[in-house]
Amino acid sequence: MLKLGVNIDHVATLREARYHGKSDGEPDPVEAARLCESAGAHGITVHLREDRRHIQERDVWKLREIIKTRLNLEMANTPEILALAIRIKPEIVCLVPERRQEVTTEGGLEVAGQVKPLSDTRKKLNDAGIEVSLFIAPDLRQVEASAEVGAQFIELHTGAFAEHFHQSHERVAELDRLVAAAKQAQQLGVRVNAGHGLNYENLPSLHCVPHLVELNIGHSIVSRSISVGLTTAVEEMLTLMRGYAG
Repeated sequence: MLKLGVNIDHVATLREARYHGKSDGEPDPVEAARLCESAGAHGITVHLREDRRHIQERDVWKLREIIKTRLNLEMANTPEILALAIRIKPEIVCLVPERRQEVTTEGGLEVAGQVKPLSDTRKKLNDAGIEVSLFIAPDLRQVEASAEVGAQFIELHTGAFAEHFHQSHERVAELDRLVAAAKQAQQLGVRVNAGHGLNYENLPSLHCVPHLVELNIGHSIVSRSISVGLTTAVEEMLTLMRGYAG
């Protein structure tokens, strides 16, 4: 069964627009996580960025207390966030590139050029009982390097697929890249997640990509929740994921 991890960063984005620097405020990402889990989500994803633009450290600690499914912490490979992750102990950490000027994570990790430092971080997290995923473009060189690092998962960056979804030739080309990367990862013993830019329109096309374990989706679900509520938004996404053959 294909699993859904709901990214609740943009619930915190809305809160911070009014309550930045305050100890509370609305909407509450922790309450959003509860609703997502009760609607059937298989996990909750948050990105604790260095600039703390949305999710705050206190959010992650609260989520660690209440999450009953699986907490996925997205983070840059920095000493500060690494030390915090080891203390919080999410089920899985997804290492992502991070630039302060970007609105959201714009590309995949350059794993092939950072095998040693990423391997060191992967080992520290694994030693703490935390699985490790690497957020990468669907590039065979990066898949191979991820296996060399020893990551348990990769998360395939689906942003290019989403961006070109309405151009048939480009959409097919991006799906081919995702299929090839997923197949290679499976052959190398690395499990495969995917995410970025996925929504209610483009998700069904992703069913042709094999070996997927989990999709991490945030913005589309949070946006849809304004119209139909968060519970219904999650349930609708889960409906679109049914029938995935793997």
